[in-house]
Amino acid sequence: MKILHVISNLAPRYGGPTKACPEMAQAVAACGHEVVIYTTNWDGKKVLDVPLNKPIKQGNVSIYYFQIQHPKFFGFSLPLWRAVKNTITQFDVVHLHSLYFFHDWLVSHYCCRFCIPYVLIAHGALDPYLYRRHRFRKFIVEKLFQNRVTKHAAGIHCTTEDEATLAAPYLFNRPTYIVPLGLHLEEYQNFPDRNVFLNQYPQCKDRFVLLFFGRINFKKGLDILIDALSLITRRFQNVHLLLIGPDDDNYLSQVYRWIEEQGVSSYVTYVQFLKGVDKLTVLRHSDLFVLPSYTENFGIAVIEALACKLPVAISDKVNLCHAVNEANAGIVTSCDAKIFANCIMKVMDNPKELRTMAKNGRNLVESQFAWPKIAHRLIAMYEAVRHQ
Repeated sequence: MKILHVISNLAPRYGGPTKACPEMAQAVAACGHEVVIYTTNWDGKKVLDVPLNKPIKQGNVSIYYFQIQHPKFFGFSLPLWRAVKNTITQFDVVHLHSLYFFHDWLVSHYCCRFCIPYVLIAHGALDPYLYRRHRFRKFIVEKLFQNRVTKHAAGIHCTTEDEATLAAPYLFNRPTYIVPLGLHLEEYQNFPDRNVFLNQYPQCKDRFVLLFFGRINFKKGLDILIDALSLITRRFQNVHLLLIGPDDDNYLSQVYRWIEEQGVSSYVTYVQFLKGVDKLTVLRHSDLFVLPSYTENFGIAVIEALACKLPVAISDKVNLCHAVNEANAGIVTSCDAKIFANCIMKVMDNPKELRTMAKNGRNLVESQFAWPKIAHRLIAMYEAVRHQ
């Protein structure tokens, strides 16, 4: 098969989809299929420093970047329009990422014209918590084109059963395929020594290190996390929170206000962005990954933590919570600061349980979330929509 992925951008600041799209493409390409990605050079107020209108090889995948144009928030690009119009008939199936963007209308329009099936992955946008946000603006886009895009999809790709259940009212009875996201586990094998971690973060020496790793965003439950940290410090002074991730819509200023109000400034270190070996260092040598999100359709950072043998404490709104619970790979709580704090303090007092969770977490990722295993399910999904 020849498969095309279309996504508004691949800038790391935008989180999970920008990692998931190229990785799932590579996983399928490794099985012998030809996979191409079309995207733009959009990176917030900036643009990515990448060659335009020509293939960039990433493993066995060809990525084409096209110039973003105004209005940027819509992901508009005339060069992308021309590329889709001129090449769409070369592909057997299209994987369409996210909702409410220009490329959604574009791909749906030409796929319908030339009878090319496409699979739509919403990346959590149809969770009721997010679906209600900016409802009037989304309602207009739905009436203009998004509802037609969804209705004409040959299939809807959901990453968990919970995501499919939550999204069901907005899918117009389209066929749903449950295929999780994954990791290339060879990237999570060789970890830096703990001394490297302590040299970079001396404030974490002799401390129980909580790690938040993700976008600084309204949905991540950072208000819960800061309140919980305040409660924890009343009993444990040997705790430190590493808060790592890009600021989203200037939300970091609000987080800093909470930190000041709770009087926990000395317990928090903020780092804007980490990747590569620096990222592996904090994932491997922290003590507990924390994510009390109000909504999380999957949670790539969660499986990254588990792959690094880092136990997790997550809310029951993170759709991986059932897998984590069943594997005893971490803690699952409601979105309540007191409950979240109490659960963390229980495991702080139980290093043996933390070691068990760490081992279970790695086993869970190896058994369920390795891309080579998931790739065959993606291919089966593509074959199914081709032959509907």
